Amino acid sequence: MPKPTFRYTHYDLEEQPAGTIIEVTMSAVNNVRLMTTANFQRFKEVLDFQYLGGICKVSPAHLVIPEPGHWHVVVDMEGHHGLADSQLKIVEPPKRKRSKKAA
Repeated sequence: MPKPTFRYTHYDLEEQPAGTIIEVTMSAVNNVRLMTTANFQRFKEVLDFQYLGGICKVSPAHLVIPEPGHWHVVVDMEGHHGLADSQLKIVEPPKRKRSKKAA
């Protein structure tokens, strides 16, 4: 089974609710990709896969989880000079404001 020919860093976010903000800090320009478990498996097998994100030239990068589920972030050097040092921070989704009913 083929594997990607470039280096990458993988972050398993596990289950996350929709609206969760992911902050990725990097030391250099790299790709930042947010994907489902099925797409991460396809990424590792060098098959076509879907993701949110792309080339990140400004750090930190912010990605928003579009729907609840098990998510992964990959920081990779494909098309770049080397793998960036990276850190990931999960920011809680914004709390919904309760509206007061008129009396």
